Amino acid sequence: MAMGEFVLLGESLCRLRRIAVAVTLVGLLACRGAVAQSVTYTFTQFPYKETVSNEKVWSEYEVACAQSPRCLELRGVHHTRCVRQCVSPSCYLDIYTHDELEEGEIDVRLSSFKGCFLQRMSRKRHP
Repeated sequence: MAMGEFVLLGESLCRLRRIAVAVTLVGLLACRGAVAQSVTYTFTQFPYKETVSNEKVWSEYEVACAQSPRCLELRGVHHTRCVRQCVSPSCYLDIYTHDELEEGEIDVRLSSFKGCFLQRMSRKRHP
């Protein structure tokens, strides 16, 4: 009888394994379906040319804002958002307000933000 119990147990284990494999496959297919659905993301784009002088101006403003009392104690994405809002509130509104930067997000909008910032800076200097 011990042998019969072992066989029954073996069959139950096989059934459990098949169920686990089926659940795993369903989960993988669901994930695959979610990945296959791509979302086109659009935002206002401003041309930006990475030059020494452009990077110098950007860096000066970025560092000053990062050290401002309002942004200094923030961390992560909250710090980044604060610095960008400080550097150029109007560019921040145009580029980030409708879809806030999220923790861990690769910021594909930064180049456009820099372009917007420099464009509006030059308008202020040369009205």
